[in-house]
Amino acid sequence: MLDLLPAGIWKDKHATFLDPVSKSGVFLREITKRLMKGLEKEIPDPQKRANHIYTKQVFGIAITELTSLLSRRTLYCSKFANGKYSVCDAFDNAEGNIIYKKLRHTWENGSCSYCGASQEVYDREEGLETYAYPFIHTDITKSIFKNMKFDVVVGNPPYQLSDAGHGRSASPIYHQFIQQAKKLNPRYLTMIIPARWFAGGKGLDEFRTEMLNDKRIRKLVDFENSNEVFPGVDVAGGICYFLWDRDNPGLCEVTNFINGQEEKSNRVLNEFPIFIRHSKAIPIIRKVVAKKENGGRNLSDLVSSRKPFGLPTNYAPKNSGIPCWFIQRIGLKYASKSDVSDNNNLLDKYKLLIPRAPIAGQTDFSKPVGFYYDRNIRIAKPGEACTESWIVAFSSKILKEVISFKSYLFTKTFRFLLLQTVVSQDVTRSNFAFIPDIGKYEGTYTDEILCKRWGITKEEWKFIDSRIKSIDSTENEEIDE
Repeated sequence: MLDLLPAGIWKDKHATFLDPVSKSGVFLREITKRLMKGLEKEIPDPQKRANHIYTKQVFGIAITELTSLLSRRTLYCSKFANGKYSVCDAFDNAEGNIIYKKLRHTWENGSCSYCGASQEVYDREEGLETYAYPFIHTDITKSIFKNMKFDVVVGNPPYQLSDAGHGRSASPIYHQFIQQAKKLNPRYLTMIIPARWFAGGKGLDEFRTEMLNDKRIRKLVDFENSNEVFPGVDVAGGICYFLWDRDNPGLCEVTNFINGQEEKSNRVLNEFPIFIRHSKAIPIIRKVVAKKENGGRNLSDLVSSRKPFGLPTNYAPKNSGIPCWFIQRIGLKYASKSDVSDNNNLLDKYKLLIPRAPIAGQTDFSKPVGFYYDRNIRIAKPGEACTESWIVAFSSKILKEVISFKSYLFTKTFRFLLLQTVVSQDVTRSNFAFIPDIGKYEGTYTDEILCKRWGITKEEWKFIDSRIKSIDSTENEEIDE
């Protein structure tokens, strides 16, 4: 991440650096190492050079009291900046330039007015960690460092906070640190964050739009598999880091790491409503969209929204009523007629059901989007409903049309277009935005038919084929049964 910065900054004795979410202090240490080398001629004496860097150039805000001690130990070689073991002998206080302020959330209507944390989860007794991070719980431009200007802000912010009453559900928080950092108006900003913002969702739609339209994002490095950055850690959708350059807007240099292979391109980020991480996919999407099938309609207009029949995932099966598909381990049971809503007139039709969360945290999105391997796709009969665990991909009173649509969905080309929008374990109607609604579904669709229909070249097909795994005939037969 520090390599993204211009080389000349390490020779600038006036440049200032801030890690607003310091944990172990590794960013501050690496910054100091580079400055020590870069300023060797400017300040020849090693101790004077170190004192200058520690007191005038390198600053941190710890996220907890413990990380403040860890960061000082990493940077100053002592948890006390003015201690006898500290490598800086110019501080007269124990904190040095790594500070921590214990704050409380500001509760309004059950959530924090600063960060949105749930009062039910985070309103804790004295002595317990509150996760009220100082950087996003203050007027940062006036407090903490007293109107100080920073040339570089760098860090790895916390990624999420738990929701109340939703099991293991969590809401993203990393975007708030980026937005707060921009308020400081630094020359450069670089942070490492989950890549889920590429497609937005769960509080990230506005942030995604803001990022895609910000021409100051000049470099974006994207890892589809988070294990390539954090071994043993599975972050659905991957990890990315970026360089925001305040004074030099322009095209963004995008670097993708796919299965260990590096791919680079220079492009605008906002050509599409979501960010397309693979440059080779862009000309394919352009061709498909340009065909304007069925008047330009796409399947996000056709696929159902969450809770197609108003039934949540945790809805309890009943002994009688309307037949209803629940999660896999429950299968087909019943729902009370009074609980089932049919605002989209789906109940009396054949319905192709696909799980809303088929990927279940897998990092290998080249598989057939998960729901094929588990053979858990369903054609629900007229009169059958489903819970929120499913979405209705297609419906018709004619069974042959549903079967025809299923063959369309099973093509690699279809799944490739879907893959471009998938950056989490959830698949919702918005993920079908690049897939045309053909209109009339009849017969069996194949990749050969679709490639010819949309003008996809042999070279482009090779890329599609390399990204999407096949469904073998045995799996197909079992699904048909």
